[in-house]
Amino acid sequence: MLTRQEAIALCMTWPGAWEDYPFHDANWTVIRRGDTKKGFAWIFEREGRIWINLKADPGWADVWKNTWSSVLPAYHMNKLHWISVILDGSVPDEMITAMIGMSFRLCGPGETRAHR
Repeated sequence: MLTRQEAIALCMTWPGAWEDYPFHDANWTVIRRGDTKKGFAWIFEREGRIWINLKADPGWADVWKNTWSSVLPAYHMNKLHWISVILDGSVPDEMITAMIGMSFRLCGPGETRAHR
């Protein structure tokens, strides 16, 4: 997966997902859950690549950051609970799909700071 459109298309396969452009800036696409309206994927271009910010369990985030150099602490978001994935082809699509699925679940109903 290398393009913004591929990332958006994949995120839109989750139930009730919808595209949002909250900053009135075409560089930032937020994919939100329909039930909570929480953004679970933040897609943007930076340094000539497409990046996607995803919510992640901190334990898994550490594993992924230690496995792939293109998985980093999240750009402009909480570094403990969010990761950035640079879509440069180094992370297998199946793993990106799993990461997006985790983010979708973690942004679901009942997932508040009090529950973490």
